[in-house]
Amino acid sequence: MKKINGHEIIQLFEQFSPKGYAMEGDKIGLQIGRLNTPVENVMIALDVLEEVVDEAIEKEVQLIIAHHPLIYRPLQKISTDTPSGRIIEKLIKHDIAVYAAHTNLDIAKGGVNDMLADALKLTETEVLYPTYETELKKLAVFVPEENAESLRQAIGKAGAGSIGNYSHCSFASRGTGQFKPNGEANPHIGQQGKLETVEEVCIETIYPEHIEKKVLSAMFKNHPYEEVAYDIYKLENKGEVLGLGKIGKISEMTLEEFAEHVKRTLQVDGVRVVGDLSSKIRKVAVLGGDGNKYFMSAKMKGADVYVTGDMYYHVAHDAMMMGLNIVDPGHNVEKIMKKGVTQKLVQMCSDKGYSVSIFPSEIHTDPFKFV
Repeated sequence: MKKINGHEIIQLFEQFSPKGYAMEGDKIGLQIGRLNTPVENVMIALDVLEEVVDEAIEKEVQLIIAHHPLIYRPLQKISTDTPSGRIIEKLIKHDIAVYAAHTNLDIAKGGVNDMLADALKLTETEVLYPTYETELKKLAVFVPEENAESLRQAIGKAGAGSIGNYSHCSFASRGTGQFKPNGEANPHIGQQGKLETVEEVCIETIYPEHIEKKVLSAMFKNHPYEEVAYDIYKLENKGEVLGLGKIGKISEMTLEEFAEHVKRTLQVDGVRVVGDLSSKIRKVAVLGGDGNKYFMSAKMKGADVYVTGDMYYHVAHDAMMMGLNIVDPGHNVEKIMKKGVTQKLVQMCSDKGYSVSIFPSEIHTDPFKFV
């Protein structure tokens, strides 16, 4: 197993949740510390409270990946006799880095809102509020016929060739390649100074731009040639649409039954409900965190109920008057990301052969209680 540093962990994480997905102005990325040091223990947290930092110190953590940014507004000063100052002081003294992934983790495929939709058992889901369309590129690479299949599999495993519900999509055409190795070359096929022709295959496939480094790395690693001949094209094809929230279907139940379903599946003690408890629920919109701005999207897409946190009094009135039911389980249900991100990163590190321990924070950070 390979020992790694913080940069290598974050490079893996950003393949799953690229910074480019984040909403404009969001405070994401490295907030405290440095990444160019060895990392043995990584903790996944929803919030970076002082209790969470104390937990990280006790567990000898070098890196915290958090959903909610520790520093969201510009700091005027750091006073270590204040709660926020003590947090920063402890992190720096114990050389613990903090990396924040906020709306990019909300929007990412398999991110917070997908986790919530899966937990609620929604089917036939689609994006509630589109914010991002992935840019697509095409790769055309030339390879000797006997190496074509292994190269296809390698770049497919790296994520190239994903179209809708299909993976490893590619097209191959055969032809004759020609080259002459010069005096500095160390050719896989042929001899220095001699013109060579080889039966080759041109493999063509597509990939989203944000995984380009991963795809090209797989191509170079699995290609036999010293100099790889390949072309990359930008495409006008529509890429995958990503965004905030999800909307999908659920087995029919009443609003009262659905509220109990939310409490049970998202593990909360209580929910706030707007609407007639006997009304029928078939189509559900969900958006983790504060979803006040997006209730109209839920209504326009035909949702019977909108599951979100921090619902304002007057927004609830607006939703009620237009016939949109609301179930508010609170902002803290985004805690689902602790387990989800942990599982994702553990698998990615295992695939890479990285020696690192990744685990969720055990501290409950919801400031609200039901009495």
